[in-house]
Amino acid sequence: MHRTLYLAALLSLALAGCATVPPSSPENLCEIFREKPDWHKAALAAEKKWGVPPQIPMAMMYQESSFRHDAKPPRYYFLGFIPWGRVSSAYGYAQAKDETWADYKREAGGWLASRDDFDDSVDFMGWYISKSQRLNGVSKWDAYGQYLNYHEGWTGYRNRSYERKAWLKNVAGQVQARAERFGAQYRGCKDSLSRGGLFGLF
Repeated sequence: MHRTLYLAALLSLALAGCATVPPSSPENLCEIFREKPDWHKAALAAEKKWGVPPQIPMAMMYQESSFRHDAKPPRYYFLGFIPWGRVSSAYGYAQAKDETWADYKREAGGWLASRDDFDDSVDFMGWYISKSQRLNGVSKWDAYGQYLNYHEGWTGYRNRSYERKAWLKNVAGQVQARAERFGAQYRGCKDSLSRGGLFGLF
């Protein structure tokens, strides 16, 4: 019995050690990619596949989850104090909802894709951004418009549901500003990251 408990404790510690922690410098895209070269590789793969510049999904992901693999929306409280589930089914790096994630897996991601996997999450965002351009004509470089699509859905964006949400337009502006900062940072370090041998991983 004691041996079983001991092994279970070791397994728990091992799994905790494997847990993905957010980057230590989340405000700097260069530092993020230096700390997590696999993330850079995944962002480049999404760029190649979907034509999405890395700073756009990364700025949106910062806003959605602060780069936490197990991020969830806040709980809903019945009568103000009784926990009653989450406000939505959003989960993971990209805060993808159940139904949208299912669409992605069917169309592009494969059935083994996971919302708490960074590679799958950034590919999902590339898919979504590319589809927002195709369905609603929003440039893949337009972080403001892309975030409104991401938050409101393609139909909601077409119906301009965001016009009634001043707070959302403010957040979209913050995402745009962060994407611009990320883009400027990335232009200054992309070559050095490449010299680090990441392109040889493809």
